[in-house]
Amino acid sequence: MTVVETVKGQVDVDDLGQVLMHEHVFTIGTEIRENYPNYPDPWDEDERVADAVTKLNEVSSRGVRTIVDPTVIGLGRYIPRIQRINAQADINIIVATGIYTYHDEPVQFHFTGPGKAVDLGVDPMSALFVGDIRDGIADTGVKAGLLKCAIDEAGLTPGVERVMRAVAQAHVETGTPITVHTHVGNEGGLIAARVFDEEGCDMSKVVLGHSGDSTDLDYLKKLADTGAVLGMDRFGIDLFSPFEARVRMVAEMVAAGFVSQMVLSHDASCYSDFFPEAARQAALPNWHYTHIHDDVLPALRERGVSDEQITTMLVDNPRAYFTPAS
Repeated sequence: MTVVETVKGQVDVDDLGQVLMHEHVFTIGTEIRENYPNYPDPWDEDERVADAVTKLNEVSSRGVRTIVDPTVIGLGRYIPRIQRINAQADINIIVATGIYTYHDEPVQFHFTGPGKAVDLGVDPMSALFVGDIRDGIADTGVKAGLLKCAIDEAGLTPGVERVMRAVAQAHVETGTPITVHTHVGNEGGLIAARVFDEEGCDMSKVVLGHSGDSTDLDYLKKLADTGAVLGMDRFGIDLFSPFEARVRMVAEMVAAGFVSQMVLSHDASCYSDFFPEAARQAALPNWHYTHIHDDVLPALRERGVSDEQITTMLVDNPRAYFTPAS
């Protein structure tokens, strides 16, 4: 039996069911929250937890059995809160280890590591990631089921590259799959794929996140040619790419023969302090967990995508991603 680590424990990979491959429960600036508790909205822990339970049970009612939550350091990962929510929500939650940065590594690692003032011979970041995977996160007993990093508009800065290579090295050591936030404006997916390939990663275990922001079919085909999985995973963020464009790109990639290399999701959250909640709802009314099942899948079917192909993207591809290479 092949198992995947989740918040509630190990789950057989064949029991993951339909998977949304990139969703956050919360994205929160922990230090901001602790020091400015009413910015940008007042925080009530019990209310936020109850709201998250409601939203997760709602997407579960659509047939989703699992969400992948790539919330790591830099996005406010706090596993005890996720455990409290998951105890009340009928869904599997797979959590991640890694670091989310567009520029520099966290200052705690700036002076320590290979080539730094304090060089211990190994990168402490990679060692911490491996510990989250093998031993569990802090004292929660929850083990990370995937690795996460990011490359955005600033490109492959020294800090971004260091985190990315530390993630890659943890993947090579443990076999744990990777998801990477990318920026289509600078073809960041190709940059990330090059770094991961240089580090010896199994590219079939890499999701190039936010590929669906692109409307350039040639770029998407180049990403697929790396062997990686394409994250068509920002449905609802219509400001970056509108609904029709996102649906069209998935349909065109299916028609081009790449259905086995795409996964679907929203990159949504129950709450994010990146912006005031009322402003987010006004600007992005479709950015929520049920948008794919309520709106996207019917639109894909209208464009000739079959139920079998939808199952491939929601069930088969996530299962293959979480199945260790033989």
